[in-house]
Amino acid sequence: MNALRPPHPRAATLAVWWRNLKVWRRLLGPALAMNFGEPVLYLLGLGYGLGVFIQGMGGMPYLTFLASGIVASSAMTTASFEGMYSVFTRMVPQRTYEAILATPAEVDDIVAGEILWCATKSLVSAAAVLLVAVALGALEPRPGLLAVPAVVLLTGLAFAGPALVISALAPNYDFFNYYMVLVLTPLMILSGVFYPVETLPAAVRALVDFLPLVHAVDLARGLATDQPLDAPLRHVTVLGTYALVGAYLATVLFRRRLIR
Repeated sequence: MNALRPPHPRAATLAVWWRNLKVWRRLLGPALAMNFGEPVLYLLGLGYGLGVFIQGMGGMPYLTFLASGIVASSAMTTASFEGMYSVFTRMVPQRTYEAILATPAEVDDIVAGEILWCATKSLVSAAAVLLVAVALGALEPRPGLLAVPAVVLLTGLAFAGPALVISALAPNYDFFNYYMVLVLTPLMILSGVFYPVETLPAAVRALVDFLPLVHAVDLARGLATDQPLDAPLRHVTVLGTYALVGAYLATVLFRRRLIR
């Protein structure tokens, strides 16, 4: 079998997604507590605490600036953690994928189902952030908020594939520390979540323009605050490219790891 051929997911993709949803429903309480608790800590600790010393940022109150950035970053972290820790757990300790492959489902279906599930969890997490932000007055109910979930879903897809790539390469859980320290943490710091990327040196700005979270933050912030979007097609193209390339690489590596 040619492991490099393009992915060809089928209807079984939805069966994998549904299986994960049914398992997650049993853990709904702790999951929602984490989804709501983390944004509250960020918004209260940084938004109100640091916001006392920052009168405004990006033409808006700092609490609003921060909340609109956290919406996008939460999609990144949720998709990444699900694509690494949960996927690796199902692949190695639980050997769930071996059981799935005993059915008519194939590796491509598993990868596509997991990527779709990662994006779904990103949507749940970002929805929690939006609800908390609106409840705290950080964001106002605006028409643009209705389009933010679409940005979140695309962001989840953009980060799910790379996370699955890391899972396919990982020999153990400790391997994920490399990705967290070398990729996720710099993205959080450099992508405009906490401050405008325009304040970075020119050389760094040229680099971060290729990073997916920058484009997700710009889209989410513009829509959530009803500000004019700067080059929305470019933002969508970058996120879509990461999603497609990540899905392809993840599929190739999972074929090599699961089919011996």
